[in-house]
Amino acid sequence: MEPAEKIIQHAGGVIGVSWLMIALPLLGAAILLLGGRRTDRWGHLLGVAMSLASFVVAVLAFVELIGLPEAQRRRGVELFQFIPGMVDMGVLIDPLSISFALLITGVGSLIHIYSIGYMSHDPARRRFFAYLNLFVAAMLLLVLADNYVGLYVGWEGVGLASYLLIGFWQQKPSAATAAQKAFIVNRVGDFGLAIGIFVIWTTFGSVAYGPVFGAAGGADQGVLTVIGLLLLLGACGKSAQVPLQSWLLDAMEGPTPVSALIHAATMVTAGVYLVVRSGAIFELAPTAQLVVTIVGVVTLLAGAIIGTAKDDIKKGLAGSTMSQIGYMMLAAGLGPAGYAFAIAHLITHGFFKANLFLGAGSIMHAMNDEVDMRKYGGLRKFLPVTFATFFIGYLAIIGFPLLSGYFTKDGIIETAMHHSAILGWLAVVGAGITGFYMSRMVFMTFFGEKRWADDAHPHESPAVMTWPLIILSVGSIFLGGYLILGNTFMQFLAPAVGRPAELPVFHFFSVPGLATLALVAVGAAFAWMKYGRAQVPVVAPRGSFLTTFARRDLYGDAINESLFMRPGQWATRFAVFFDNRGIDGLVNGLAAMIGGTSGRLRRIQTGFARSYALSILFGAAVVAGALLLVGNL
Repeated sequence: MEPAEKIIQHAGGVIGVSWLMIALPLLGAAILLLGGRRTDRWGHLLGVAMSLASFVVAVLAFVELIGLPEAQRRRGVELFQFIPGMVDMGVLIDPLSISFALLITGVGSLIHIYSIGYMSHDPARRRFFAYLNLFVAAMLLLVLADNYVGLYVGWEGVGLASYLLIGFWQQKPSAATAAQKAFIVNRVGDFGLAIGIFVIWTTFGSVAYGPVFGAAGGADQGVLTVIGLLLLLGACGKSAQVPLQSWLLDAMEGPTPVSALIHAATMVTAGVYLVVRSGAIFELAPTAQLVVTIVGVVTLLAGAIIGTAKDDIKKGLAGSTMSQIGYMMLAAGLGPAGYAFAIAHLITHGFFKANLFLGAGSIMHAMNDEVDMRKYGGLRKFLPVTFATFFIGYLAIIGFPLLSGYFTKDGIIETAMHHSAILGWLAVVGAGITGFYMSRMVFMTFFGEKRWADDAHPHESPAVMTWPLIILSVGSIFLGGYLILGNTFMQFLAPAVGRPAELPVFHFFSVPGLATLALVAVGAAFAWMKYGRAQVPVVAPRGSFLTTFARRDLYGDAINESLFMRPGQWATRFAVFFDNRGIDGLVNGLAAMIGGTSGRLRRIQTGFARSYALSILFGAAVVAGALLLVGNL
């Protein structure tokens, strides 16, 4: 990696006011929350306007950045002292941060627009848009901050906003529980990230990216390994990677635009950003880097397996997100050769996964909020735009040739194959499973005979919901080839993440690519035989042990309960017992002994002089007797 400490301080042009990207949606959230019901009539429009304005600033900053020589594409903007003498808060505009800013504000704005139609009948729509703005602002702070403390503030802001959005329909016990679960599980990862930042400060005397990465080469490898593993723990929480993945599927209890925002453009991408941004540390800690790849490949397989047995369309897509983030994490663990593929897949995934989630929302809008795919069937005739855009997203995610996912995911698989045949072939297997569960979803939803209830009247969504789908589907088609061919994106990212010693070349229909396509085709064919051609029962059959294993999320909750929750309960009960019977028992026993002794001694105080004289005489006799006894000895 090139020297990362060379950040050019810049205070002019659009980059000089790039903090507006954060400030505008934050201002929108403040107005909508503090303005109360007076903003109900136009609150949703303000929320969309603030997100779009932030997108415009991001585009202008991007244009200004690419107009600079490559060596100068790391611009810092100092803002204020966050912790006097320790942390100066600033914004870093470089190819990595601006790529995320464009994705967050661009896809985020489309989700805002879509939400106008989706939430049109919700009485708390204004509050919903306030939370969306807050979410976008926090995520932008996370990726634009020039130091780990600023990243952590945004990290926690995203956690708060996700809690508010997942539990938005708090009148539903399942939504409230899901929000609490997401918040608590993320606290585990956040604790690791916080400790990691403390170790960074102790080791380098700074938390700013430039000084830390510049001095990383002189640090002890063991310390760097500890830092890398702690940062990875934080990444696992936010990006729902094994073993902190259990919150992700329950997060589907929130409104569907929330699912699209969390799963496509914002929260789950934060962990990948953290690992790639900290590449200078991971490259000097090969053990931590290896663990990143292992976590990625385990998660991509686990998420794909979970997706095979979900009848809830949103939970099926959630398992898919978990799997696709696993691909990104795998690539991020491969060093400079994998960074560009990781971020490119993150960007293309932002488009086709937002497309799929919003498409699922369009289906729910047409089906009285029904999420069970077994109660769909034949919907392509009734929802032509939703079907066409959803089908494009489906082709992109399975890696159909020349669509976005083909270039980015196959690029990850080929790079992993060069690094380790085991990792590469496991990624190929994951792609085959993706072909099955995504084809299953399409066949159960849009093909076959109708299986919905008589009170359902499927109809296409309004234009305010379908136009975002169309725009996202266009990105799902073309974006991957634009980023990958000719190493365009790798060259662009180089000033931020370094350039590999040898630039990889994307091979059309390479051996791993052909194997991937073959397995995807087998998975799709199997799904057609089981769900496209055959009759799909409205009630899911019991299934085998493997089916139950997948339906129960690989027993992730049971494992967490057995390994962490139950021992925690036992430890708490022991601590309470020890406190009550041990600490309190000792204190209370000592107090009782003193109280009892004083009560008995109090009886001696009679108030009669003759009693005191008798006591003195008795005491004097005892002392005299003792002296005589000692003298005789």
